[in-house]
Amino acid sequence: MKPSFSVIVFTVLAGAGYGLWAWLGLALGMGVYATGISALMLPLAVGFVLAGAGLLASTAHLGKPWRAWRGLTQWKSSWLSREAVLALASFVPALMLAAMRHLARDTLAVRGTGLLLAMLALATIYCTARIYSSLKPIDAWRLPQVVAGYLLLGLASGAVWLWQCLSINLRDRMDTIAPVTHAGWLTGLALLVLLAGLVKRSYWRQLDAINARPAVADAGAATGLDRFGVVRPLEAPASEPAYLMREMGYVLARRHRQPLRRLAMTASFVLPLFAAGVAALVPAAEAWLAPLALLSVMGGLFMERWLFFAEARHRVAAYFPAA
Repeated sequence: MKPSFSVIVFTVLAGAGYGLWAWLGLALGMGVYATGISALMLPLAVGFVLAGAGLLASTAHLGKPWRAWRGLTQWKSSWLSREAVLALASFVPALMLAAMRHLARDTLAVRGTGLLLAMLALATIYCTARIYSSLKPIDAWRLPQVVAGYLLLGLASGAVWLWQCLSINLRDRMDTIAPVTHAGWLTGLALLVLLAGLVKRSYWRQLDAINARPAVADAGAATGLDRFGVVRPLEAPASEPAYLMREMGYVLARRHRQPLRRLAMTASFVLPLFAAGVAALVPAAEAWLAPLALLSVMGGLFMERWLFFAEARHRVAAYFPAA
């Protein structure tokens, strides 16, 4: 498929924003996060910017963006609509936490609101993954690693953003969060990034196995009618380049695929894993390792998400022999 820049921006930024809110809400719910103004407001604000920018970017792919609100009405049957509802609902507990920033961290209200934020954020990422995994004509998105990968990548990128926020707040002793900024947190972050990388590698291996099979090359195979004989359309699918070919007929050469995968793997997983490991051993280096990991993981995720769309084959291309 042809990668859409607006959708790539949406999935990367929104995934990181809701991943950040998920970790923040979970830490608040467990009572291991301080609620000082800077310690709480910074990740809340960063998550707001990331999630908001991602949601706005998602409307750029629509033919009529001003009608995006209609997507909220089909929540009973559409994963996209469910995602939109949950994405907007997540802003409610986030704003409530901002209003409660002066409360003690062990209050029931803060813990409950934090857990609500974490659940809504995780549900939003899950619904985003289900939008793609529910599309039966695209075999690459029907793999089990798609949903797990979206969740892990959102949580991993959100954790790196939270690490960056915490590394800034280390300079304010009133807002130091020992249970979170401890080496144990960085070890957990490294393991999360490692797990996300392993899932992504598994996805690419299984995708290569699918692509190695004979492709659905004609309309007979695509419709399943080839068992009755040769299927020939009465007319050509289109007389000129159409929307379906622009969106679904993209082809990524193998010679480009492998180098891009290696770059995405290195930037998204290897470098952040290395940075977290070094920071756990040398806490004084956190000030520059956290920004390095953040820039690396975000750049790598943009490449990873571009590949996610570019490597996907839609069966509609079988009706266009030129594809």
